[in-house]
Amino acid sequence: QGQLVESGGGSAQAGGSLRLSCAASARLFRVYNMAWYRQTPGKRRELVAQITPVGTKKFAGSVRGRFTISKDHANNTMYLQMNSLKPEDTGVYYCNTDPVLKDYWGQGTQVTVFS
Repeated sequence: QGQLVESGGGSAQAGGSLRLSCAASARLFRVYNMAWYRQTPGKRRELVAQITPVGTKKFAGSVRGRFTISKDHANNTMYLQMNSLKPEDTGVYYCNTDPVLKDYWGQGTQVTVFS
């Protein structure tokens, strides 16, 4: 059992930027697709962005062109750079593998975007 630790959330004005960080492990990066998920009230948790062990990336349509995902293998950290933020990006952001490892859910990090 392990845990991923998200950080970097906060409040931003619409049009602004935030960068989220996910502290993981080298093993996870090497073996699994890694992903960022978003939970908003009344909705199911959705996958926002994914990066494979070899660095292939994919994004949900709602964030494509605005968000980028990356990994720093030296620090075993994954990032989500969020630009051109919109109020609908508000939510709790989590990192995990894709498919998820249920024992690895962390506390998430809150992102609030105000107009």
